[in-house]
Amino acid sequence: GGKGINVSCVLAELDVPSVALGFVAGFTGKAIEHGLQAEGIHTDFIHLKDGFSRINVKLKAGEETELNGKGPAIDRQALDALFAKIEALADGDTLILAGSIPGSLPQDIYRQMIERLSGREVRIIVDAAGELLRQILPLHPFLIKPNHIELGELFGTGLHTEAEIVVHAAKLQAMGARNVLVSMAGDGALLLDETGQVHRCSVCRGEVINSVGAGDSMLAGFVAGLLSGDYDAALRLGTAAGGATAFSSGLAKRPLIDTLLRQLNTV
Repeated sequence: GGKGINVSCVLAELDVPSVALGFVAGFTGKAIEHGLQAEGIHTDFIHLKDGFSRINVKLKAGEETELNGKGPAIDRQALDALFAKIEALADGDTLILAGSIPGSLPQDIYRQMIERLSGREVRIIVDAAGELLRQILPLHPFLIKPNHIELGELFGTGLHTEAEIVVHAAKLQAMGARNVLVSMAGDGALLLDETGQVHRCSVCRGEVINSVGAGDSMLAGFVAGLLSGDYDAALRLGTAAGGATAFSSGLAKRPLIDTLLRQLNTV
């Protein structure tokens, strides 16, 4: 859980400010909020009156096991408060929508959020899978980030070669996405940009310790790299950030990101 929070944490490592939005409740919600603020991350959460923010457990042994708890119920008043924060975004801002949807919210909530920004100059980035991703494609998000398995599942097939991945990424573009960033585990990552050009980046070299949050870290690095206006540089920074998390017990830290980025720049 907490994909958006992971993105904010890694953006902070890269000196890119962000605001973490969402819902918190109870003592766990306060702990999340205070922990983020202690890391210098700005938060603007909606505080729910009842329940508590879920606790997720990640077991790291020979295999990784995830135990994800159930979050609190979110009522219409709280949802409207989140919509108001979304609508207050300024032209030139970037909105990153990441992860699954709580059971108490409409399952088309991402689509509703994006529709409220229709006609605005807000860059929309979505990291979601399945029907949640499919719903928002007609709204032309700036960037989507499926991994190669999620990409194949959207079309009911397995993808085994880079050529197959590019073909199916192009199908997502035909359905409305502008740019498609695909993480390919041990095979690196590729970006199919809105001009049809394919950008590639090899995988970082190192020992994988932890895959939890690696995709979120890649997205954060890519978003930070976009500030340069260079897709290839953004892809390398994203790959370095994802690798730095994979090679660490927690989320990526700046020194390792920089080390891996130098590794990629000299390949």
